[in-house]
Amino acid sequence: MPFCKNNLDRMSRRWRTWVVAFLLCLPGLCSPAWAGSIEATSARLTLNEEAYVLSAEFNVDLGPHLEEIVTRGVPLYFQLELEITRNRWFWPGEHIAGRTLTYRLAYVPLSRQYRLSSASGLSQDFAKLADALRVMGRTAALPVAERSALKPGEPYQAALRLSLDRQQLPKPLQLDAIANKDWTVDAKILRWQFVAGSAGDRENR
Repeated sequence: MPFCKNNLDRMSRRWRTWVVAFLLCLPGLCSPAWAGSIEATSARLTLNEEAYVLSAEFNVDLGPHLEEIVTRGVPLYFQLELEITRNRWFWPGEHIAGRTLTYRLAYVPLSRQYRLSSASGLSQDFAKLADALRVMGRTAALPVAERSALKPGEPYQAALRLSLDRQQLPKPLQLDAIANKDWTVDAKILRWQFVAGSAGDRENR
């Protein structure tokens, strides 16, 4: 009968809705969210004999959820990204140079320490997570562009960000990260202009 069929369809849709809501509210999926944040407080591009180098500082706050995740032994990966562009009337935002650096943050149960490593050769152990985050948030004299890539006296734009790379999480956690705001780390982009051949710096206050 049409009436019974319609009622069954409505009940079925309502049941599916409740099931989805229940799954989303399981512990760890619907807990009160306190997203972390990463924000650059200062950045400076300087020219040495061979290249332009970056020095920067970030405030890194993972939030309690991610702090617990890494302490339980799940490694977290972060991407430091810098892009230098130039605006022309025929080509706005032309890519000139850039640099990406990956950090790996993991807890080592055997030593009860946090290990921070990167492709640039960094590998340090810390007794406290806060100390590891502080070191990750400091970049000093990182080569980002060859000297010849930029023309002296011309204006350029720089964009800098340090962010959590969720693509490198274990697959089950990638799914959880999509639905769970506790995985969200607000990574703000710092943008500034500078003239090639002179110090290009920016403080974010």
